[in-house]
Amino acid sequence: MAGHEPLELYVGDVVELRKTHPCGGKTWRILRVGADIGIECLTCKRYVLVARRHFESRIKRFIKRSPRDME
Repeated sequence: MAGHEPLELYVGDVVELRKTHPCGGKTWRILRVGADIGIECLTCKRYVLVARRHFESRIKRFIKRSPRDME
């Protein structure tokens, strides 16, 4: 992945993923950002850790972006 800039992801962002979760939900809240991304399904509240490179390719769109002033 040489030359690939990582997406700007922040704790609190809400994203829609391309595939649905087994519970039927497609929207997730980002709770942890790093090499792995910690996300919570907003339908069933399940917490999942996903490798950043896999997570970035699965994002369909951003539903809500968290404020950047908290940094």
